[in-house]
Amino acid sequence: MGTVTSMRDHEPASTHSAHSARPTSDSARPSRDPARLSTRETAELLGVEPETVYAYVSRGQLGSRREPGGRASTFDAKEVAALARRNRRDAGGSSASGGELAVRTRITLIDKDRYYYRGVDATELAARHSYEEIAEWLWTGHLSPGVVFTAPEAAVAAARRAVAALPEHSSPADRLRVAVTAAATADPLRFDLSPDAVLGTARTLIPTLVAALPPVRAVHRGQDRDTEPLANRLWRRLSGRDPDEPSLHVLNTALGLLIDHDLAASTLAVRVAASARAHTYAAVSAGLGVVEGPLHGAASGLAHRLLLEVLDQGDAAPVVADELRAGRRIPGLGHRLYPGEDPRARALFALLEDIPTAAPALAAAYDVVATTARHAPLHANVDLALAVLTTSSGMAASAGETVFSVARTAGWIAHALEEYEERPLRMRPSGHYVGTRPPQPLPE
Repeated sequence: MGTVTSMRDHEPASTHSAHSARPTSDSARPSRDPARLSTRETAELLGVEPETVYAYVSRGQLGSRREPGGRASTFDAKEVAALARRNRRDAGGSSASGGELAVRTRITLIDKDRYYYRGVDATELAARHSYEEIAEWLWTGHLSPGVVFTAPEAAVAAARRAVAALPEHSSPADRLRVAVTAAATADPLRFDLSPDAVLGTARTLIPTLVAALPPVRAVHRGQDRDTEPLANRLWRRLSGRDPDEPSLHVLNTALGLLIDHDLAASTLAVRVAASARAHTYAAVSAGLGVVEGPLHGAASGLAHRLLLEVLDQGDAAPVVADELRAGRRIPGLGHRLYPGEDPRARALFALLEDIPTAAPALAAAYDVVATTARHAPLHANVDLALAVLTTSSGMAASAGETVFSVARTAGWIAHALEEYEERPLRMRPSGHYVGTRPPQPLPE
């Protein structure tokens, strides 16, 4: 029996806005609109801790407003009640007939502060196996020790030509989407959705995406070999520095940790495409389109810039204060699925602590967490850990998005494989119309 998972965005959320950054203080507010609730009242109605209310705000699921003359945030009572109803439906595992789709999956289970790939602890898998081996585990249920992913020359050539034609300022998501489309044109068998054909596509598409990205510095003939682990090949597309083994191990572990995370927004897009029987390249392209959002794959870039600012100023306090004053969320903090630590961040921080060059960025990240905890006790998420890796390795702010997208491609294909076995076009929820009831007269 697969795990039943409600369709909702499962990716890391940045922390609260300026409006939700202060502790609740009902006594400091002489009067309040009865239609507004305090943080404490909101938490009680939702059955959660106050810090979870902050996470709802950061995720855009709940709006907040600071009352005139008061320091505490308040929340619209009707909006809170609606969120409570949605949460109850999610907890009840409601079906498509009730307007909430649920998906049975055997791929990933998130349980409290841990998550599992096909029943095996994901952090243990990522610590002990290569990205390619974990991808095979997700796809087939077998590790295939020593497996290597090789890119076909025709697909790489087509993808590189397409990527080279893009403007220099193109984002990683732009380059990867174009590379996927170009690789598809080189595969006349792409419409074969049999499991063996999809697996063949998976094993060649991921290395093609990496090969299509331009190296940060010139690569000598024979240096960029298809026989290398994917993490080694990807490093040269992200950093101009020569990597040591611990750094490559961190990158490989990050890839393994990020392969899948249940029904994240991008994964949902992939399953919808697969439900319509879009071929594998098109399904992956659907996922890449969602990744570019600042609340999903691109969130690590915001955390990267934050850490650079903290390193420049030597103190997180003024940087955090400026972010909150501007009404911006603090990236890299909080996750709606983990009331405690994000296990992916915990695993990466442990590895980064053994790399001397990562010490300054790691200290800056811990400073951000400690500073923000004075107002909202939110833990670091994987975006902050990725930002420590990218800032300490001489990578661009967009490097974390590239790592995320390449890693998650394997998970998307695992979900596409599952969805191809389901009834076609089943991912069709019904809309709940809330507009003016017909009939209405024709507009003048």
